Amino acid sequence: MNHPAPLLPPVPPNMPQVKPNAFIRWIARSALRLRGWRVVGTLPDVPKVVMIIAPHSSNWDGYWGMAVKLALGLDVRVLGKASLFWWPLGPLLRRLGVIPLDRSSPQGTVEQAVSVIRRSEKMWYAITPEGTRKKVTHWKAGFLKIARMADVPILAAYFNYPDKTVGFGPLFHATGDDAADMAAIRAYYRPWVGKTRGTV
Repeated sequence: MNHPAPLLPPVPPNMPQVKPNAFIRWIARSALRLRGWRVVGTLPDVPKVVMIIAPHSSNWDGYWGMAVKLALGLDVRVLGKASLFWWPLGPLLRRLGVIPLDRSSPQGTVEQAVSVIRRSEKMWYAITPEGTRKKVTHWKAGFLKIARMADVPILAAYFNYPDKTVGFGPLFHATGDDAADMAAIRAYYRPWVGKTRGTV
């Protein structure tokens, strides 16, 4: 007898989680189930990662990504422009895991991200290495610098629209050889296809 594939992978104890809200999780899981999406792979049992997400080719990525975040209860953080944090949007953005980025700070984006990760007991920091929904030849290497300076692993997460999966892949470690690290990570992402394109 064939059993249906599970909707979500098990949640490890060291993954940062938001305060449980059974109703919100039920809504998010229902949204995934009704549209045929599921989450595959293994969530690593580590308190801190830089999580890269690709291919990012559509605004729908944000919808499905948020559904996965809420369904798992995952407390994932991203940087956003400080100018967006006016009332009443500011409290909502913070609740969704957005951290204000001060562009006037002498610290650059990389340094601010590293500082936030270092100060946190648990932090899954998410970034899209393509930096745009358009097709690009080169990925931005900021995530490698952040992971190396904060001394945390890189978690590869992906969208694969043909089979409606959001996947969590292996952990990569920044070695200091950005070219080699980028080549290995790009090779891992080669099979995955977003809503409008792949990563190559």
